[in-house]
Amino acid sequence: MIELYHCRGARSFRALWALEELGLPYTLTLMPFPPRARFEGYREINPLGTVPACRIDGALMTESAAIPHVLATRFGPSDLAVAAHADAYPAYMNFLLMGEATLTFPQTIHLRYTQLEPPERRVSQAATDYAEWFGSRLRNAETLMDGDFVCAGRFTMADVSVGYAVLLAQAIGLSEYVTPGMAAYLDRLRERDGFHRALAAEQAGPPSV
Repeated sequence: MIELYHCRGARSFRALWALEELGLPYTLTLMPFPPRARFEGYREINPLGTVPACRIDGALMTESAAIPHVLATRFGPSDLAVAAHADAYPAYMNFLLMGEATLTFPQTIHLRYTQLEPPERRVSQAATDYAEWFGSRLRNAETLMDGDFVCAGRFTMADVSVGYAVLLAQAIGLSEYVTPGMAAYLDRLRERDGFHRALAAEQAGPPSV
């Protein structure tokens, strides 16, 4: 049994997208953001208070870049993961983690100090610095890609990780830092049936804000 606790537009979209790509059955709970303050009992579900929270056969996972890989390997075999013996495995793991640790992290700092903090606590210089950090890292990541996808010459869970980071950039006002090549990359990912199903799933529930 797979249970996903999700906020629209949040990192938990990676897990939702992965579930739909794999066609796995799951239950979805849509929550207002931030759930630690606005969803009663969430700390009992996920002591970190972050999203996502995903229970896979009772085991809690909270890292949005790790969940897609675990789903693809535990419920595979699936070519959405790259096997450890494959030549592309190091690149796959690198991009899988890069999507969160290198690309999404600076965006969250920008978002915090432009939108989430009350006006008196916002820091425009920090927001600008981290936006530029994101843009630099994204440009460098593009040089490492393998054709139309980040690695292995095909769509994998590493694309779910990196693709969400590009999607988030466009959603929070950082489109100017997304190169034409990376914008075209996201357009390719948006064409996938799994992506469309994930969007539909998160819109099917009650409003989360």
